[in-house]
Amino acid sequence: MSTGKRLFQYAWLFKKTIVLALLMLSVAVGAELTGPFLAKKMIDTHILGIEFPWYETGQRADSVLYRGKWYTREDHLAAGESKGQEVRILQVGRDYYFIDQPLAFDGQRTVADGKLTIESGSRQAVYPAVPLSNQELFAFFGPETSGLLVLAAAYLGLLVAAGLFHYGQKYLLQKSANLVIRKLRMDVFAHIQRLPITYFDNLPAGKVVARVTNDTEAIRELFANVLASFFTSGIYLIGIFIALFVLDVRLALVCLAILPIMAVWIVYYRKRASAFNHVIRARISDINGMINESIQGMPIIQAFRREKETMREFGELNEELFTYQNKMLRLNATASFNLVQLVRNAAFVLFIWYFGGASLGVGTLFSLGVLYAFVDYLNRLFQPITQIVNQLANLEQSLVAAHRVFELLDEEGIEVDSGKIPRYQGSVRFHDVSFAYQDDQYVLKNISFEAWPGETVALVGHTGSGKSSIINLLFRFYDVSSGTITIDGQNVMDVPKQHIRQHMAIVLQDPFLFTGTIRSNVSLDDPAISAEKVEKALCDVGADQLLRTLPRGFDEPVIEKGSTLSLGQRQLISFARALALDPAILVLDEATANIDTETEGIIQNALEVLKKGRTTFIIAHRLSTIKNADQILVLDRGRIVERGRHEELMEKRGKYYQMYQLQHGQKETQTLVGDALQLDGSPA
Repeated sequence: MSTGKRLFQYAWLFKKTIVLALLMLSVAVGAELTGPFLAKKMIDTHILGIEFPWYETGQRADSVLYRGKWYTREDHLAAGESKGQEVRILQVGRDYYFIDQPLAFDGQRTVADGKLTIESGSRQAVYPAVPLSNQELFAFFGPETSGLLVLAAAYLGLLVAAGLFHYGQKYLLQKSANLVIRKLRMDVFAHIQRLPITYFDNLPAGKVVARVTNDTEAIRELFANVLASFFTSGIYLIGIFIALFVLDVRLALVCLAILPIMAVWIVYYRKRASAFNHVIRARISDINGMINESIQGMPIIQAFRREKETMREFGELNEELFTYQNKMLRLNATASFNLVQLVRNAAFVLFIWYFGGASLGVGTLFSLGVLYAFVDYLNRLFQPITQIVNQLANLEQSLVAAHRVFELLDEEGIEVDSGKIPRYQGSVRFHDVSFAYQDDQYVLKNISFEAWPGETVALVGHTGSGKSSIINLLFRFYDVSSGTITIDGQNVMDVPKQHIRQHMAIVLQDPFLFTGTIRSNVSLDDPAISAEKVEKALCDVGADQLLRTLPRGFDEPVIEKGSTLSLGQRQLISFARALALDPAILVLDEATANIDTETEGIIQNALEVLKKGRTTFIIAHRLSTIKNADQILVLDRGRIVERGRHEELMEKRGKYYQMYQLQHGQKETQTLVGDALQLDGSPA
């Protein structure tokens, strides 16, 4: 489905608001476009209408007294009403003259020696003419005053009504735009929760953030301003052309020639602008990704003096973005507003040359009122065209942003199932499991083992041996390439992923804390975990010994990633989080690897509390922490090469023995060196 259709589907969700806005817009446009018709009537009927035939009548409300006789204008007389002699009032230059007889024809007028001469081609007619004083002239305009005031008031009323309806339609369109974007943002963020971990392996966090924030904001611009301008301009164009055809078909047909010119330009512009905007949005995303990475890695950048190299990499991205933004700027500056102005000016020149001069004479193509109304409409015609052209750049940016957002939404996700399953007993079995992150590059090969309820299973091996991959498969962050994994005898592939993780918990080497408080990080705002349960979990793991010293205790604010807390404090909070969930299966991923010696005793006690009654998997490099494990699996290059308890593996004198001796020997060497330094009087 095209990007435009998908955007339309989102807009259709709020069709009532949008339709109401468009109706209000139509009323506003109709009110505005009625104005020139009123102006035309004011000019042709109430101002230039003085040259209509006048007839001698009796005294009446709309008659004029001139030299002892009453005269009424023809258009004020009812059909069949009796009337006397016809007279005329004609303008020559800036003066008006009274003619006491009808005209044979009209044409070029001149006055000399009290005679008015009218010439039209070879014909000529001469009439006695009496000049009118200002007072006499105003008397003949008198009957039109009330009509002029009514039309002027109507014109003002239409402008006020148009203003009110414009306010309403703009408010509703902006509101509908915000509703659409609110819905879209929620859909994008919800879909991110459903995306598999593999998606985030290949896309930096900064780029994902850019799609949720920058790209959706660009789409908001599309609905709030671009489409609003297009709707407004479209209705204006329709209304103006209707008005032009009502005024004069010939003039309207001439103006229709403008539309193909603008259509060709829009097609050309969109083709060029789309290519530029794809690059611009991609570079903005890259820049966001790099900024996010640089902020998180700032200690490393500064420690290894990589500031200049980082600046250079950022400068290259920034320069490319600058280059393409300048290309867009040149495209816009060359042909957007300038092109409209060129076509507008050309249209006015042609109109004045062909129609304007011919309409200034008497009895020619068009009345002065038609000319005025047409010039007004022609001027209005280019306002919506200018709006459309000026919004083309934003349109392309928004469509490119929408395409990127919909690409994310099209990624295959996992439906969130809120159902519940009974708590596990905790029996876990891997049977001949193989797994590859990429095709044919297997990181696990024919893995088979079984963990009984309540057992502690330790996974050891060198970096890259496959320890974390086993945990990833257990949590179904990834799915097996071959083989089966069962929990309590049930294949995990037959259970929704959310159900599988319902009775599991994990404690990472680098614990992740969310912005909030210590309490909210333990409960994760789960209503099933009460405040008392949170405090008990924190006390059970010994966190109260380290956290009670904080100014607000367990209500201490936690900023991004818990950067104001020590590693030991963060680790204890993550232990309490796991304990509060009361999982059947617990995973400790290098949970004590980075803990200082002073805190290690508290952490070890917390571990013992955590492991009670649970099937526990421990990934450990420090082999001294897993001596009491019920089962130790030694991995090497994706295979289990040894298994058993600590004593059994030490007796085999195999790979585990070598690893343990290496670590134990290093520890002894460090202790001996420290003792020697102290005996020498040097600081240990």
